[in-house]
Amino acid sequence: MYKKSLVLTLMSLLSATIFAQNSDFQAYIESYKKIAVREMDRAGIPASIKLAQALLESNAGKSELARKANNHFGIKCHSDWTGKTYDLEDDDYNEFGDLKKSCFRKYKDVEDSYIAHSEFLRDPRKSNRYGFLFRLETTDYKRWAKDLKSSGYATAGNYDNLLIKIIETYKLYEFDRFSNSDFPDGRPSRDKDFIAGLDLRRVNDVKVIFAKNNVTVTDISEKAKVSIKRLERYNEILPVVTSPLPDDTRIYIQPKHCRVRGGSKWHYVKKGEKLFDISQFYGIKMKRLRKRNRIPDDVEVQATQRLKLRGFKIRKGDRPRLETEPKPTETVPPLFPDDGFMQDDEVAPFPDTPSTPTTTDNPNPQPTQPTGTVYYTVVKGDTLYNISRRYGMTVDALMQLNNLSGNNLSIGQTLRVK
Repeated sequence: MYKKSLVLTLMSLLSATIFAQNSDFQAYIESYKKIAVREMDRAGIPASIKLAQALLESNAGKSELARKANNHFGIKCHSDWTGKTYDLEDDDYNEFGDLKKSCFRKYKDVEDSYIAHSEFLRDPRKSNRYGFLFRLETTDYKRWAKDLKSSGYATAGNYDNLLIKIIETYKLYEFDRFSNSDFPDGRPSRDKDFIAGLDLRRVNDVKVIFAKNNVTVTDISEKAKVSIKRLERYNEILPVVTSPLPDDTRIYIQPKHCRVRGGSKWHYVKKGEKLFDISQFYGIKMKRLRKRNRIPDDVEVQATQRLKLRGFKIRKGDRPRLETEPKPTETVPPLFPDDGFMQDDEVAPFPDTPSTPTTTDNPNPQPTQPTGTVYYTVVKGDTLYNISRRYGMTVDALMQLNNLSGNNLSIGQTLRVK
């Protein structure tokens, strides 16, 4: 589907010139950025990735397939397509080795093509291939690009690097922090997201200042024209207002939301993290995090605890274990095995942590493992990447620790993670 000779030709011909500030590329971005952001809100694919792929696949909308079929991602017909088609020579050959025309989908408009691209990646039948992508943060465009390449999306060896270069050249990553509400009149709100002398960004569609150059809360209050009292309410816990803030401290100048809007649905608490840290990182009100996860006001979160970031609060019987409760094992509860496309109104049970079997009834006891060794049992939906991220290690380190030569995992497989 995505292995068109046209695309490969474009990659080779344009790789040397595509990254200069190109007016055709700029015009394309202005035309379709709103659709890309809307699809990011709906489907969870970073707007930067979608725009970069469309720019590359369609040569900024100038390819024959884009011009005559509104097909900006080179989606072929396949057996389940019943709509209009467009025939074009691509990479299909007949029995004599001669190039023949391939069947591509033809769309009514470009937006249909953008939607079809999302649904192709979200297709449950392809969840074993692309499903893990939707567990990545929408702001991590580099990992999205590299994992698209590793999943076999394109055959070009430098496909991920080309996407990253386009994203960085045209600053497409800026759109990954937007939402559809930022385009009330079809234009992005970059002018509104500027305060002289402050690093103003958006997290979870909420304006937030990232501290730089020893700025204080008082400085932020004066420059952003937001009172200290309101900053206290927006941030729930406010640093000393006259003390210089460490770089990248987040100070929200708008109320945080009650849930994460798109992206990951769960957060695994890291060692040393507090509920306030998580609230500030995701732009979610602390009291809503407590309510959604049934955490009492006087209890702090614990390392490896799984927090729900959006959707209905967890069921009473499935409340996560808290810091004040005994931990049955060092093993981290497995990631809930969904298909990557859970809706906000779904309730996912918090899996009980399996107890470690004793060796008393084991007829073939294994040698004693080194102190501190931790193992993890693979469940449906796991990948090397999400397991390594959960335990704070790299994929390479995880593979070396388990003498793995490939990325394939089996349900029930035991991996050493510490």
